[in-house]
Amino acid sequence: MENEISVIPFKLMDCALITLATGKRAMNLRELRDRVAEIEESSLYYHFFENIMRPSFDDPEFRNDFALWSKRGLHDTKLAEKLGMIDPLMCCDLDDLRQRLLDVIEDHLYERDYVPWAKPDREFHFLRSNVVVFDTGRRFEDPASLLGSINDLSTGSIYYHFIDARRRDPVGEDDFSSWLSQWGGKTKFLRDRLSEVDYYVWTLYELRDHLSRIFGEHVNGGEA
Repeated sequence: MENEISVIPFKLMDCALITLATGKRAMNLRELRDRVAEIEESSLYYHFFENIMRPSFDDPEFRNDFALWSKRGLHDTKLAEKLGMIDPLMCCDLDDLRQRLLDVIEDHLYERDYVPWAKPDREFHFLRSNVVVFDTGRRFEDPASLLGSINDLSTGSIYYHFIDARRRDPVGEDDFSSWLSQWGGKTKFLRDRLSEVDYYVWTLYELRDHLSRIFGEHVNGGEA
């Protein structure tokens, strides 16, 4: 048929993180500030985003590792709350995120009469990771077929396609939205809904459930 479009199937990938040490660490808040100013962006990204892939990451009190360490390593709840309020999704890029992190730390140092220290076994270790990506072999032809399997997707697939994808072209867009764009206006509302998801507040399990609901509302509404 002349008006038929040739649909490109969604290629489901999965991923795992190999965590690597950078060799840099901080024993106190001043050292943390100095290290944050010089660490590579991949380490900054790890401690704000990739940490969600750690097996031990399960709805922690604070979302980024700097806030967690301030609470558990420095026992400074006030600083932890300040750092926990940093929303990386509101930053233009990682340079902006680094500066916001430094601003909070430096303001806190200025307000304190002493520099908070951690015990020798509680220092902050700066980490980074390599992402290992592999093809699951699964393909989906339309939103309805993806909906039928989305609750079975691994957390690695959710992370790769919905979070890590935003670092790839087109920058800022998840893989689901990029794929859905081939249906044009029929999936615009669904893509808009996906773009509004503040994934930073969810665990990967919660994010998967939330995405399933969004796709379900779209498919059950009779679109695409």
